[in-house]
Amino acid sequence: MLSLALRTSRTALNAYRSRGIHAPASLNAVTETDLAHFASILAPSSVISSLAPVNSPTDELDPFNQDWMGRFKGNANTVLKPKTVQEVSQIVKWCNERRIGIVPQGGNTGLVGGSVPIGNELVLSLANMNKVRSFDPVAGILVADAGCILQALTDYVAPLDHVMPLDLGAKGSCQIGGNVATNAGGLRLLRYGSLHGSVLGLEVVLPDGTILDQLTTLRKDNTGYDLKQLFIGAEGTLGIITAVSILTPPAPQATSNVILALPHFDNVLPLFQTVKRDLSEILSAFEFLDRTAYDLAVKHGQGKALDESEVEGAQCFVLVETSGGRREHDEEKLNDLLEKLLEADEPLINTGVVSQNPSQFESIWGLREGVTEAISKEGKAYKYDISVPVATFKDCVDATRDHLESKGLMRPDAVKYVVGYGHCGDGNLHLNVCAAAYTQEIADALEPFIYELVQKHRGSVSAEHGIGAMKTHALHYSKDAVSIGLMKQIKGIFDPNGIMNPGKVLE
Repeated sequence: MLSLALRTSRTALNAYRSRGIHAPASLNAVTETDLAHFASILAPSSVISSLAPVNSPTDELDPFNQDWMGRFKGNANTVLKPKTVQEVSQIVKWCNERRIGIVPQGGNTGLVGGSVPIGNELVLSLANMNKVRSFDPVAGILVADAGCILQALTDYVAPLDHVMPLDLGAKGSCQIGGNVATNAGGLRLLRYGSLHGSVLGLEVVLPDGTILDQLTTLRKDNTGYDLKQLFIGAEGTLGIITAVSILTPPAPQATSNVILALPHFDNVLPLFQTVKRDLSEILSAFEFLDRTAYDLAVKHGQGKALDESEVEGAQCFVLVETSGGRREHDEEKLNDLLEKLLEADEPLINTGVVSQNPSQFESIWGLREGVTEAISKEGKAYKYDISVPVATFKDCVDATRDHLESKGLMRPDAVKYVVGYGHCGDGNLHLNVCAAAYTQEIADALEPFIYELVQKHRGSVSAEHGIGAMKTHALHYSKDAVSIGLMKQIKGIFDPNGIMNPGKVLE
């Protein structure tokens, strides 16, 4: 994560190249001839370009050329915003023939540079493809354009007594196509599973412009290869997702949550076992925060803090959410659980506070969801979104802190905090290093140390957000040579000219 933090285009590109991350030399930039062709396909408002005759101001291109954290920056001279799959098909067909690299872009909320150019590729934004195509209130199946914002879809199905199976901190700006392309997990994977299960069908434009219509609304189809699975998590390297068919669960009739203070991290796993057994079908989230994450969230006003007396001696915290069909039943199960935990001969928790109303419910969640913002207010964050066994969460955080201490970097003008929080239900640890500034010294201390730590625990270097441009060099820490070889073969079959999101996922 490294010199990619530098902001200027030239410096950023040099940083990419120093890591071996660059668009293939055989690809071309968009020319005025190409722009004229795109203008014949799209409405004038769907074309943004620094080329004549459009001559859009540079600041119109800037939001598409860099990620939301300002860490990755490219130099695309043209952004296209098609409104139909046919327009996408024509654009992609032309780019394939002209060997122009394409970067599909949704809400651009990722953390690994997967949705921004690394050079002068064309940016194809799905923002104008934002219509709900259909909804089946009986089956709960939603069909929507890829550019639909997750929050908008959540709001759409809510009055119809359904929920989206995906809930993310970036739901106000991320798009469903990008969610699928990165196989986003989110806060309630424990309850609703991954997108590999809830996505029923996809419409995809392939690298030669062919439209692959797999937009089925069937929950079961055993006719041959399940091709849609190839595009879930492929980060736009095999094609552009233009529409999604997704199964939405019925809305729970009652929700509640509780924040628990634990005296030791060693209590997290037995607590998780107890909670799963006692809450069973109503358990929807089990979130972990170490003491530093909790303290930073409280310091910056994220959610309702527990009383000081309640957190004294607490080493970490757990947020448990329930969602079920009858409030009285759910509250009884939750209260029975708390009573059992507090009255045990050797209690797993120091205390627990249950939400009593919707405001308190949101406030408790604010402690967990506000950690990211709190860290950003403290300094510059090196973010590692990894999967490791839950039992190793604290070991990974402590090992990283000890390693930085051994390098003399744990000091106010270098690394201020090492923070761990995440989803116990799927082993997703958000390992954050909060520094005074992005420096090469810190970057070199963190990598490959953290990736080697992940490999030691047979984990994944990316639990969410994907590989993007940032982690292509680290893929081998999670995938063996055979697996990477097969991935390259699949890429070659779908995209022999290498135009789709070049420089991402695979080196």
